Amino acid sequence: MNDGAVALPWLVIREDDNGNRYRVGRYATEDEANKTVDSLSDSGHKQLYWVERVGQTAY
Repeated sequence: MNDGAVALPWLVIREDDNGNRYRVGRYATEDEANKTVDSLSDSGHKQLYWVERVGQTAY
């Protein structure tokens, strides 16, 4: 059995206008996660999206 944190170590995080943070998805590669961020950022929503590695904390 695979540990999800190992198989999908890259997270896409969204922060809304009120400072609430949500995990959008988990990805196998940083490139996949960055493509998702690019796609979501281009959609017209004025939310903040970024990529984190599992276990990493953004401040």
